Amino acid sequence: MSRIGKNPVAVPQGVDVNLGDNNVVTIKGAKGELVSTFSSEMIIKFEDNNLLVERPSDSKEHKSFHGLTRSLLNNMVIGVTEGFKKELELVGVGYRASNTGQKLELALGFSHNVVFQIPVEVKVETVSDKGKNPIIVLTSVDNQLLGAVAAKIRSLRKPEPYKGKGIKFVGEEIRRKAGKTSAS
Repeated sequence: MSRIGKNPVAVPQGVDVNLGDNNVVTIKGAKGELVSTFSSEMIIKFEDNNLLVERPSDSKEHKSFHGLTRSLLNNMVIGVTEGFKKELELVGVGYRASNTGQKLELALGFSHNVVFQIPVEVKVETVSDKGKNPIIVLTSVDNQLLGAVAAKIRSLRKPEPYKGKGIKFVGEEIRRKAGKTSAS
């Protein structure tokens, strides 16, 4: 039995859960509302302020969906109560970030600035302190969308292994390589 899938998802006070047809789950909380459709083979129940996920058989596919469904439901509950946050750091001389509304403008050493349109569901904020690397703060109730947007921004200029220049997650360790050595 899946160790993750059999754990119930505790639903705190103030969070409304609506189980619709074809496993469409709607969760409303203080931070927002999330709607997601899950595999029709999974059995989702809401009992005693807990969401429970059961699988119909022990087939490999059902075992896979069991833990996945429970994790996605847990992320939805956490998202509408607390929200998710990711921070990206720009490492490099002359690398800058600024935002006007949902448009993120990045100076990444290219001949032109890169303008990136952030989805409405994700809030963006830029922090530029003197003497420190610029930081992009992304917050959202949807963990999947937040991760996809952060990965897309990071892919604009991935950190290179020699000097570590590029866009990296705050706290991410970059594996560094030694440069050339002179033959003498």
